[in-house]
Amino acid sequence: MVFSTIIFLFRFLPITLALYYLAPAKLKNTVLFLCSLVFYCWGEVRFFPVMVALILINYISGLCIEHFDQKPALRRTFLLVALIGSLGMLFYFKYANFVLRSANALLGTAFAEIQGIGTLPLGISFYTFQTLSYSIDVYRRDVKAERNIIDFGAYVVMFPQLIAGPIVKYRDVSNQLHVYRHRYSLQQIEEGMTLFTFGLAKKVLLADAIGALWTDIIGVADSPSTTFVGLANASTPLVWLGIIAYSLQLYFDFSGYSMMGIGMGKMLGFDFPANFNYPYISASITEFWRRWHMTLSGWFREYVYIPLGGNRKGLKRQIFNLFVVELLTGIWHGANWNFICWGLYYFVLLAVEKLFLLPHLQKGRVWPHIYTLFLVVVGWAMFVGNDTGVSFGLLFHKLFVPSGGVSPLYFLRNYGVLLVVSILCCTPLIEKIWNLLKKNAVTRCAAILALLVVSTAYVVGSTNSPFLYFNF
Repeated sequence: MVFSTIIFLFRFLPITLALYYLAPAKLKNTVLFLCSLVFYCWGEVRFFPVMVALILINYISGLCIEHFDQKPALRRTFLLVALIGSLGMLFYFKYANFVLRSANALLGTAFAEIQGIGTLPLGISFYTFQTLSYSIDVYRRDVKAERNIIDFGAYVVMFPQLIAGPIVKYRDVSNQLHVYRHRYSLQQIEEGMTLFTFGLAKKVLLADAIGALWTDIIGVADSPSTTFVGLANASTPLVWLGIIAYSLQLYFDFSGYSMMGIGMGKMLGFDFPANFNYPYISASITEFWRRWHMTLSGWFREYVYIPLGGNRKGLKRQIFNLFVVELLTGIWHGANWNFICWGLYYFVLLAVEKLFLLPHLQKGRVWPHIYTLFLVVVGWAMFVGNDTGVSFGLLFHKLFVPSGGVSPLYFLRNYGVLLVVSILCCTPLIEKIWNLLKKNAVTRCAAILALLVVSTAYVVGSTNSPFLYFNF
């Protein structure tokens, strides 16, 4: 079930909120848990056992880790059970066939692919990391093990952040999960509705609209009647324009989903961590990764980079730790070689900045922003390199070997205003305008209502457009 659909906006969400608000204090987590399971099962009910197994493995492991507090060997054993159980499911569904295909290609073997796992369980990369963080934190004694399985299940399967984040650690919401009375306030609900509206607008007014420029170039796989240029027929300037459009689409799509999730979390009385902080205004790749998908970067920093030694064991070890994190980041995003290349690409850039470039970037004013945006857009070209209608080699040939073809002028005329608006919305300018509008109750309500009406009209008049990060 996609947030930006009629069935979610006018059926699931209002019904769930009504049940949640009307439920007795002690039953709110039960209502949240059951409604979230309905949300999860709506798209792929056959993966319901996967979700139940993941909840049970980590719930039982957490209890056992805490119970055997004075027996290190048993604590480590149950931590391994949680890690192997969670990562094993992720590997099986997401990476098993990729490993088999790669082995066949590299070694000349003839391993048969596993049948029946062509469809990835929605959000498995996100909620697997959430359960892992819980079990690791219990092992570290950072949190107490959750004894109420309904409360733990509500945390794991909570629908606002279930499918595409943000990645919420158990300790981020554990206190709120156990506040049964006065969990939310009217001010918090209003703030949540505002964030949800802005996120919806990002998705349907900006991401879907600017994404149409990219699909006009490469085509839409499930719409054979759609006329499109075709990557082979596009000129180099048009391909660059298309990749810039895809970069904008990806940002508005993912940050819009995160904002909607954070907003709904507030409506339910939870404060989820921020996931984006204007990444496209960054003046270095290092800064970009502090602003883009912050909950994923934070997860890898806390559970991989620091345990490996972080920057405490010398420069060589720090570079190696960075290599591991960026490689895992690429693998996390998808079971394909282009994602591994994407992760290693960022490792090289971050290592170069760490070794000598970062002090020079910090002294510059304009050129560091140009440098960062150029490299980020090139990175997104790697990211999209295996999509339908895109050939990795052809795409990079078009980008870096000047070639003729269809001119970008027609597309600039059609999408020029939208491109300008989208670029402005990547900056804090819109937030500054909103801060002025929200000082007055009338202008605040009028702006939100207008944005909600327009966004809803676009939802009603358009076809279902899934969030891009559902694929990861």
